[in-house]
Amino acid sequence: MLGLRKKQRENANKPAVKSVSVALARAKKDLNDYENIPNVSISYNESNPMKIKLVITPNEGFYEGGRFEFDCQIPEEFPNKAPEFHCVPKIYHPNIDLQGHVCLNILRNDWKPTLTLQLVFAGILHLFLQPNPNDPLNKDAANDLAKFPKKFEEHVKESLYGGYVDGEKFDKVKEGYYKKSYYY
Repeated sequence: MLGLRKKQRENANKPAVKSVSVALARAKKDLNDYENIPNVSISYNESNPMKIKLVITPNEGFYEGGRFEFDCQIPEEFPNKAPEFHCVPKIYHPNIDLQGHVCLNILRNDWKPTLTLQLVFAGILHLFLQPNPNDPLNKDAANDLAKFPKKFEEHVKESLYGGYVDGEKFDKVKEGYYKKSYYY
């Protein structure tokens, strides 16, 4: 009994060991294992890897030359719950709505705890290389892409340079100027 009390007194004087959440440990592991993806860059504060800035700069497709920033929040339930992404600039995209919500199947119904942040970053890049009109958040953009591809291309170009599409002003994500074509 005396030995137990002595150990309790000794332990009371030791600093408490801070426990690391599963989410934090997994986020750190995913970020440490991250291998560079062309046209994708990430940044985060090493003391808080639960908030990540993702930048996508497609080098081909409709969105070529644009710079698209995303804020990523890793939830405390990660990896059992998918990370949350928000597109910072307002863009014209079938799978990203005007408020910046992202529609990517692996961030919703197809999320599995075995998926990594690397895979999600690559999935978001893929949305810019091959937008999907069959799973839209922006139905107008999806309709244009599916039925009027030339019109969609013109609308994307107009929006990348900070122009208007159907009365909606978009953020400039590409340098230079765009001369609107009326042939579609």
